[in-house]
Formats: sequence, structure tokens, C-alpha cells
Amino acid sequence: MRQQVLDVLHLLDATPAPRGKERTAAHRLRAWCAQRWPHVEWQVVEHGPAGGSLIAAHGAGPLLYSHLDTSLDDGGAHNQLITGNAAPVAPLGVDGDVVAGFGLGVARGPAAAALVAFAEAGAGRLLLAGSGTHRRSGGVTGLEAYLDAYPLPHSAIVAKCGPPTLLWHEPGAFYLSVRVTGRSGAAMMPRSATPPGGVVARAGVVLDELARWRTAYLAADPQNGQTGRACGIGAISGGWPDKPDLLPAQLRIDLYVVAGDRLDPAELAAGLADRLRARCAKSVLRDCTVEVEAEPVAPAAATDADAPVVTAARAAWCEEFGVKPPPITGWTGSTDGVVLRARGVDTVRLGPQARPAADDPRRDALSLGQLTAYARIYRRLLTELPA
Repeated sequence: MRQQVLDVLHLLDATPAPRGKERTAAHRLRAWCAQRWPHVEWQVVEHGPAGGSLIAAHGAGPLLYSHLDTSLDDGGAHNQLITGNAAPVAPLGVDGDVVAGFGLGVARGPAAAALVAFAEAGAGRLLLAGSGTHRRSGGVTGLEAYLDAYPLPHSAIVAKCGPPTLLWHEPGAFYLSVRVTGRSGAAMMPRSATPPGGVVARAGVVLDELARWRTAYLAADPQNGQTGRACGIGAISGGWPDKPDLLPAQLRIDLYVVAGDRLDPAELAAGLADRLRARCAKSVLRDCTVEVEAEPVAPAAATDADAPVVTAARAAWCEEFGVKPPPITGWTGSTDGVVLRARGVDTVRLGPQARPAADDPRRDALSLGQLTAYARIYRRLLTELPA
């Protein structure tokens, strides 16, 4: 099983699969799987202009789910904005028990373990979906396209990296866009802009109030179940880099917000807008307008801790690791498990733990022994859960 997982990882590493552009990778993976496991009918389901998912079934059993796309595209134009490094990323490497490569954490490592587990199980269904990572205005995901076209499974296992335990409760997530708008001007005449010097030069006022709001937001976390709250500023923009002699009229700040409790994103955005307006009114930004817009990703959702899929996963964990899965609170990672639960599908999530590779933080490092252990758990769940 270890070697088969490695073989899949090498294949995935050879073909970029950025979000919404997984079709080529899906077809190459299907062809390889059809040669390796010809008794299985492997299919590619296409969605969007270039999206694609790999699916297969051994009857109507539980769904084993992971995704093909990576958070970033190795070599993509936007990567350097996140990583600060334009150098090529090294290919997949193996050193003893450690495998390191691009996109292993999200989500090639657990996806490879899931694929091998399904091929060996001879039971259940497999979906390695396209468009599984969060993206603003991302359109239909591979999971949504699959659930719209095929019968809903009774239960699902999400194969994703995460904490060293089982998750049956996952937080929801949404984006917030903050826009502070004044008047444009010219850098050689700073007072021609509103505020003088331009709105971008006064970003500190907005960032300081956002930090205060974030502290209050996190402190109000009811900490129910396994999940918690999180919030971070992921992007700041304003102006035109090719023409910095012009002072822009608008500052934009984008945030990613996680909530383990059920919140109304629009209501939260309205409260933040009121708070920012009050702060700006007492500063040089008093003559600027403030708008905050929310874009929901998915609400928080939970499966009953005693649901058959959770009970079976707990037993498989104990059998594999010799101990009970440890309790967890405050988990802030949101995945497509919330989409499955919203459709009424009992879902459990479990998978290996990734860390940044020592030589390059753009690469992830995983234990092959751990990957294989999770593959055995996935295989057992596929064979033991009722159809």
C-alpha cells in the first residue's frame, strides 16, 4: 500500500491542478487508474470551463471524498503574492518515511491515500473532486456537481489533512470586503486627495480598528462542540502599481472569517461597517465612505457524535492506533464536509498531519507511515459501513 500511495503522489505531482483547472489532471489520473485497476470503472465528471473530478463506484456504499485541486498553482502568476518566492518548486521527494512536495497538505497526500484505499476495498464510492479549495466567487464545485447528478450517499468520509483526531463538527466560513472610499489625487499635490495624502496612506486607522474588532469577535466565541472562531486579513489593495504618482480613491481590505457557531454574515458585516464608520469619523478619514460586504462560503454544520459513520470511524481509529481519538475543541478548519452535511449526509473527517517542508515552506512534508495508516482506516470504513 505504501508504494501504491507513492505512485499516486508522483503522478499527481507531475500535473498541475489549480482550482477550476483540474480537468487534465483528472483525465491523466483516470487513464493511469484504469491501467492499474482495470476491474474498476473510472470516470471523469467535467464541470465549468476546465474543471474535472475523478469518480468511481463499487456499488452504493459510503462516499470517500477528497479533492484534486491545490490551494496554489505551482508556477502560477499569483503564487509570488502569497509565498514571496518566484523560484520553481522542487519535485516530490522521499527521504526515509518522509515525503515532501507541493500541494501534499491540500490535498494530494490524503487524496492519494483515499484512492488506494478505495481501489483495495472493493466497496463504496470515491470522489476526488475539482474546485475543493475555498475561492471567492468560485462557482459550482466538483462536490456540488457530483451531488446534483448522483444519488446522495448515506454517509461520507472526508479524507483531508487536519488534527490528529476525528472531526464530526466543522466550522463555517465567509469572506468580508472592507472598502474605504475618499477622493483621488496626485502624489505631487497630496492635498488634492481626500484625505490629504490619499486613503491608502491612512490604512493604519482602518487596520487598527479591524484588529480591535477581531479581538472582540474571537472573545465572543461560544466554543460549542469541536469548533471555534478565527479571522485573518488576507489581502490589502489600493491604487495602480504601474502609476503610483496617482493617489487612489479607494482602500480595500479582504478578510477570511471562520465561525463554529451559526452566524449571519450579512449581520456581522453590518455591525463591522458601523464600527468602522464610527472610528473613521474621529480621524482624517471622516469624509470617506465605508462599506463592508459579506460573501458566504458555507455555514457551520455537525453530524451527531453517535452517528454510525462516526462510531465506525472511532472503532477503526482505535484498531489502527491503539488509542481512542483524542478530544478537540476550537478547530477552525472548514472543508466540504459542511456541504455534505447541508445535504443531510452524515460525515466524518480524518486524515494525516502535514507540516511545511524544512527546505521550502511552499512544500508540505508528510509521514508515509501515517499516510498508509489512514489509507487502512479509509479502506476499513468503506468495507464495514452499510450501503
